[in-house]
Amino acid sequence: MNQQLVTLMPLVLLIVIMYFLLIRPQKKREKAVTAMRNSVKVGDEVITIGGLCGKIVKTKDETLTIQVGADKTKFDIMRWAVSKVVTDEPASSSRKTKREEPQEETPQEVPKKTLPKRMKKSDEAPLDEVPAEVPVEAEAVEETDNKE
Repeated sequence: MNQQLVTLMPLVLLIVIMYFLLIRPQKKREKAVTAMRNSVKVGDEVITIGGLCGKIVKTKDETLTIQVGADKTKFDIMRWAVSKVVTDEPASSSRKTKREEPQEETPQEVPKKTLPKRMKKSDEAPLDEVPAEVPVEAEAVEETDNKE
């Protein structure tokens, strides 16, 4: 009897771990989504699972009527088709704070020239900073003379 318990213990432990890591969080998410869908009201802006963005104009038990687009087309959708409720911050409050605060002009820092990550810095001067005593054309002539 004791041997059977020891044999079944890893299986029981695995089931408990799966419950806490997979099943329980999924049920919490489902409850939150159901609560969100049940709490939508007229005037809320929603996004459907199909990607339509609209404003709710009428609600019934299982259906919602949303208004979409500039021509105010109305669609009837099922309540379960709501993906999320869009909550935007009021734009007027952000505009007021910008106007109230005095704008100070600060000198902008010039960003330093950065090399791409795959390139490494070398101790040599870049090509556009070649010393004046060695002309670039002369180097090309010397290389072609050496090859012949």
